[in-house]
Amino acid sequence: MWNAMNREQIWEQLKTPWDLVIIGGGISGAGILREATRLGWRVLLIEADDFAAGTSSRSSKLVHGGFRYLKNAQLKMTLTSVRERERLLQEGRGLITQLGFLFVHYQRDRFPPWVFGMGLALYDLLAMRWNHRYYDAYDILELSPYLKEEGLIGGYRYFDAQTDDARLVLRLLQESCEEGGCAINYCRAIELLRRQDGRVCGVAVRDEASQQDGRTAEIQAKVVINACGAWADELRAQVGGKRRLRKLRGSHLILPRNRLPIQRAVTFLHPRDRRPVFALPWEGVTLFGTTDVDHREALSVDASISPTEIDYLLSALQDVFPALQLSAADIQATFAGVRAVVDTGKVDPSKESREHVLWLENGLLTVSGGKLTTFRLMAHDALRAVSALLPAPRTYSVRQRVLNEAALSLLSETNLPAATRLRLLGRYGVRAVQVLNCAKAGELEPIAATPSLWAELRWAARAEAVFHLDDLLLRRVRLGLSLPQGGMSWIERIRATVQDELAWSDARWEAEVSAYQDLWKTCYGVPLG
Repeated sequence: MWNAMNREQIWEQLKTPWDLVIIGGGISGAGILREATRLGWRVLLIEADDFAAGTSSRSSKLVHGGFRYLKNAQLKMTLTSVRERERLLQEGRGLITQLGFLFVHYQRDRFPPWVFGMGLALYDLLAMRWNHRYYDAYDILELSPYLKEEGLIGGYRYFDAQTDDARLVLRLLQESCEEGGCAINYCRAIELLRRQDGRVCGVAVRDEASQQDGRTAEIQAKVVINACGAWADELRAQVGGKRRLRKLRGSHLILPRNRLPIQRAVTFLHPRDRRPVFALPWEGVTLFGTTDVDHREALSVDASISPTEIDYLLSALQDVFPALQLSAADIQATFAGVRAVVDTGKVDPSKESREHVLWLENGLLTVSGGKLTTFRLMAHDALRAVSALLPAPRTYSVRQRVLNEAALSLLSETNLPAATRLRLLGRYGVRAVQVLNCAKAGELEPIAATPSLWAELRWAARAEAVFHLDDLLLRRVRLGLSLPQGGMSWIERIRATVQDELAWSDARWEAEVSAYQDLWKTCYGVPLG
């Protein structure tokens, strides 16, 4: 359980030596913590902001094999990705779910449908399952009736998977902590500690959340891993590392399901530049993305979509779904994430490799690049690179489950629908029982039209290291994306559910609501101009 008392206990533990310190609380850091804990090492993860606050809560929500990477001849990456996707589908039921896609083809596209058919055949063979099929224009319109008919040739149905990215990070962290690992958010790395020979031997940190404003600590460790994603170059600079990463922004639109009603994901080539874009159902809304542009703004400011990106995405929707007459007024929310790739100087950002890389520099190991789907493999590679610097590991099999098993029978005594029970088990694992047990009257009901329950809000406030309102509404329970205006119409009911659990005064609550509204308008709303 993560709460204020638990945080104080963790802070006291910081002063004792660690085998391994991980800087960065996104999917890469969480994956490394999970695997290092299983190896028996004493491991600490620190995050300057909230867990998953960066790219790992602002991804496209896809667990996929990277079909488009086949075009760039990244066969090895596609192979490992599809196999990790299959593993996650089996072991993360309720959190990672299969998602049907329709790849729609028009006469204007550069390649005929059979070219994509050959790619999908290879895609399925790599996953060792035959799951694609071709449909002519008539049948495609039966499956997705709002598509533009003019120039429509047909399309392919195939399957990938989707997830709640922030909840995946949280579950990895929670299961790691239950088995001996340690994770703390709002703990900023301010300086790497060095030995006389210049090698990294720890990190100085500052508490960003405590009432004891600005308290610091020095953490000693045999190994420090830089898992800061787009922020990795800034930390590498402290050991003389030259900039190697290219920061790319991927932005998305969120529309109400009734304005873009789709039962399965629809992907097509953008009419302007023939880049693949997609619309997919997620958490009761429809998500559409993504862009792939160089992010030139300071990383100290939260990423947000630009008016140019909105025009780019909206024009694609208007072209392919003309009958819906979509406009900017239909956009419920937006979000943008910044991902880091190795900078090779390619003119087209989309052609940069998404494979992960490792750099060991003066005792600091940096892991960067990669994708959400392959977080486990990234963790294994990182730990192999530093294993000689650490105590002999506990015996471990790479066949061990990624996520701990949480059987549906755990919630057999509740009257909730089977789909809701599976969803809770996927997001919380064995703690789903505690989520239900904390519920008060009426809190096992869905929140508005979302699949989230009121009890999830209460549990997050009680036990999931929530320090600000955006932690709660943008990452623990995704109401900031799935409800209009970031959920402000429900703010009083939210307050009644969580304020006491958070032990916030009325003044603190009002300040948090004001800060959340400002953040939402700036980074998750529709920018003016």
